[in-house]
Amino acid sequence: MSRNDLSSAPSSSAAPPARILLVTGLSGAGKSTALRTFEDMGWETVDNLPLSLLERLILTPPSSVAAYKGRPLALGIDSRTRGFTVDAFLKGVEQLRQHHSQPIDILFLDCSDSELMRRFDTTRRRHPLALDRPMEDGISEERAFLAPVREIADFLIDTTTTSSHSLQSELRQQFAPENSVAPNVSILSFGFSRGIPRNCDLLFDMRFLQNPYWEEALRPLTGLDPEIADYIEQDPSFLPAVTKIKDLLLFLLPRYIDTGKSYIVIAFACTGGRHRSVYVAEWIAARLRQAHFSLTITHRDLKLPLLESQSNRIRAGKAYQGG
Repeated sequence: MSRNDLSSAPSSSAAPPARILLVTGLSGAGKSTALRTFEDMGWETVDNLPLSLLERLILTPPSSVAAYKGRPLALGIDSRTRGFTVDAFLKGVEQLRQHHSQPIDILFLDCSDSELMRRFDTTRRRHPLALDRPMEDGISEERAFLAPVREIADFLIDTTTTSSHSLQSELRQQFAPENSVAPNVSILSFGFSRGIPRNCDLLFDMRFLQNPYWEEALRPLTGLDPEIADYIEQDPSFLPAVTKIKDLLLFLLPRYIDTGKSYIVIAFACTGGRHRSVYVAEWIAARLRQAHFSLTITHRDLKLPLLESQSNRIRAGKAYQGG
């Protein structure tokens, strides 16, 4: 990559990447997991880009979508990359650092030979440098080939005893941008009479609480009205139940976040989705916001008319109760 090549590269006044990280290492050491983790953290990622195109990529304007502008950039490069040689890689990194002001670092992922062999055996994949010879030969050749890159790496992570989740957690601790996108926590209320949503991570059934529907004065109201709140809170089961649910969520949410989960849907359900589930969802949402979780809340069935099948069941219930 020569300085003369820059004349043909696109130029733009758009914000350059805030940071550039070259992700490399031994095949099977976790590069794919690392790049997925960076993408989940809000980085732009590109895998196996030919070395000759590195400069052009950095100078290419980002997407016109505002969220993509100025994001950090993670580039996956290893022995399979077209045009890859250690000399070309080291020279390219040196030139990038000379011509760009943003940080340009190298992350090297290492792993023991025995663990790499176990991983390739488990996945039944061939090592890229051992397509027609013993696997250990390819691993040894790649290790020797990449040794100079490992020596000058800014960050070194040995994944021999590291699970995929542990690697994700370590990468988040070291590389998460200060303005990284927090996981999307959604609170949902709904009625069982209209079916269960498919995307619930946690579902709590609120039908054990006393039902305001049986009070004719309360029936037209919803869980957003103070009269419904007062009625539900009078149930002796209410406070012990929602307190335990709140404590469970405050325990679980940080652990979901540590595993890199991007979307977390917490659902509350009752029969019609208009009273109990709505109020409990609002009650829990308020406590999670107090604990500094950012979330959205949706009441799926709040404004929908009562289903005929549900009306029949309710009339039958009223008759059974003598009223």
